[in-house]
Amino acid sequence: MFRTTVAVAAFAVLLGSCVQSSTMRVSKNQMIIQTSAEPMCGSVGAAKAAQKQAAVETIKAGYDSYIITSAAAASNVTATQVPGHYNTYGTINSYGGHGTVNATTTYAPGPIIYGGSHDQSIGVVMFKDGEPGSNQAVSAREVLGPKWAVIVKDGVNLCN
Repeated sequence: MFRTTVAVAAFAVLLGSCVQSSTMRVSKNQMIIQTSAEPMCGSVGAAKAAQKQAAVETIKAGYDSYIITSAAAASNVTATQVPGHYNTYGTINSYGGHGTVNATTTYAPGPIIYGGSHDQSIGVVMFKDGEPGSNQAVSAREVLGPKWAVIVKDGVNLCN
């Protein structure tokens, strides 16, 4: 029971921090957001996290909606297989000064370890309701959904 609890807690910690973002304001209503996501998130997860981060930063800056004006993505994800091991099992039969050996060797590959990240960078222009161009902008609150206030408070650290 204790081992299961520890394993679940460790997995939750890993999932709790699979996305990191940084925001750079470049003008009063423009920013660049850079997001880096763990390999398990995939490139789509990194893009979703960047979009949510744009919504969070829009609300924090006092705006209501935004338009993504540019985007770039990169991936440096690697998969490395750890060396495995060989197991040999056999039998020896001996009779009258003669013998036979029957052996079987199997190879068990090691685990695959993933590293690196999926990276997303987006340029964002923010709008207040009623400003010119706001009719084409995406609502930040709609992007975050009904629990938008919690997400703004806690931040975006998952890629779903």
